Amino acid sequence: MTTQSISTSQARRIALAAQGFLDPPHTPPTMRTFQRTLDRTGVLQVDSVNVLQRAHYMPLYSRMGPYDTGLLRRAAERRPRRVVEYWAHVQALMPVELWPHMRFRMEKYRARRGKWAILDEDPALEASLLAEIRTRGAATARDLDEGLPRSKEHWGWNWSTTRRVLDYLYTVGELAIAGRNAQFEVLYDLPERVIPAEVLARPTPTPGESHLELVRRAARSHGIATTRCLQDYYRMHIDEVRPAIGALVESGELLPVAIEGWKRPGYLHRDARLPRRVPARALLSPFDPVVWERERAERLFGFHYRIEIYTPAHKRVHGYYVLPFLLGEHIVARVDLKADRRTRTLVVKGAFAEPGAPAHTGEELGAELTGLAGWLGLDSVVVEPRGDLAARLAV
Repeated sequence: MTTQSISTSQARRIALAAQGFLDPPHTPPTMRTFQRTLDRTGVLQVDSVNVLQRAHYMPLYSRMGPYDTGLLRRAAERRPRRVVEYWAHVQALMPVELWPHMRFRMEKYRARRGKWAILDEDPALEASLLAEIRTRGAATARDLDEGLPRSKEHWGWNWSTTRRVLDYLYTVGELAIAGRNAQFEVLYDLPERVIPAEVLARPTPTPGESHLELVRRAARSHGIATTRCLQDYYRMHIDEVRPAIGALVESGELLPVAIEGWKRPGYLHRDARLPRRVPARALLSPFDPVVWERERAERLFGFHYRIEIYTPAHKRVHGYYVLPFLLGEHIVARVDLKADRRTRTLVVKGAFAEPGAPAHTGEELGAELTGLAGWLGLDSVVVEPRGDLAARLAV
C-alpha cells in the first residue's frame, strides 16, 4: 500500500484545525463554546507564572476570543465538574471522564512512592491528613501544615513534609484537587467530593485500554503526528504508545503518512480536517499545545522556541514571557508581554518578527494586543523599543 505524502503546509493546516482554530466563534463564548474547545485541546496545562495570565486560561482565549474566565472556574470547581486537575500532560486540567484512565498512572506512582523522588512511608501522617480533610473539607497544604517553616531557595518554595504527602496522595488518587484559592494554592479534597459519582464508579480499564484511549485522544488533538508527538501529549512511556498506535493503525483510525521534512513516520487521524486555509490570528501561550512540544513546533512552523523564564536575564534572547503570534497558518512573530496591573497597562517589552513575516504583521499583531489588553481588564498597551517589530505595532 502506498503511503500518503503530506506537505508541511497541509500538516500545519491539519494541526491547527484539530486544535480548534477553524471553530466558529460564539459572542459571547458560552459553556458550549468552552466544551467544544476543550474537546479539541484535550488538556489545559496549569502553571503558576502570572506575569500575563495563568497558563490554563490562555489557550481558551487563543481559540474562543474574549471570554469570561468564570467559565473555566465553573467547569473546574462547581458541580457537575467538567474538568479536574491531574498529572495528565504535566500538571493540567483534563476532562473528568479521564479519571478512570489515569488509574494505571496512579498505580505506577503508588509503586514508586511519588512522581519524582521516592517519598518515605509515613502511614500515620497519611491517615491523619486524610481524616482531617474528610472532617474539614477541601484544604490547602498551608491550612494543614500548622505553620511549619519553609525556606525559599532557587526558583520556588521548598515543600514541607505535609505538602509532599498531600501531593503523593493526590497522584495516587486518594485525594483530588477541588480547585485553587486566591493565592493559587491547591485545595485538596476526597475524590468522592470532586469527581462525579458516575465517573468515579466506572470500572478501572486495563492499562492497555487506557493507553489506547490516551493515544486516540492525542491523535485527535494533533490531527497529524509522529510517535514522539503522540507520546508527549499525555507524557506516556514509549512502550505504552507503540502498541496503541499499532492497534489504531490496524483499526483504520490512524493512517500512516509521510510528512514533508520529517524523518520519523507520521500518522493522520481519519477524522482530521484539511482546510484550504486557516483564518487564525492568535497569541499562543508558551504552554499551548500547538507549541509545547518544541521539536514539533520547529518542524511544522519553522519556529525555534525556547521559554526563557528560568534563563538569567542577561542571557535571554527574546525575553521573560514570550508568546508566539499565529497569523493564518504561520507563526510570524513573538512578543515578550507583561500585564502591569497596578498601572492597568499591557507592556510589550519586546516584539520580534520571524523571517518572512508579511508586511501587515505589525498591524495585525497590534490589533491582537489591543484585544488581549481589553480581555485582561487593562486600559492601554505600551510598547517598549526593543525588537525589530516594536516600531511597527499599531496599538
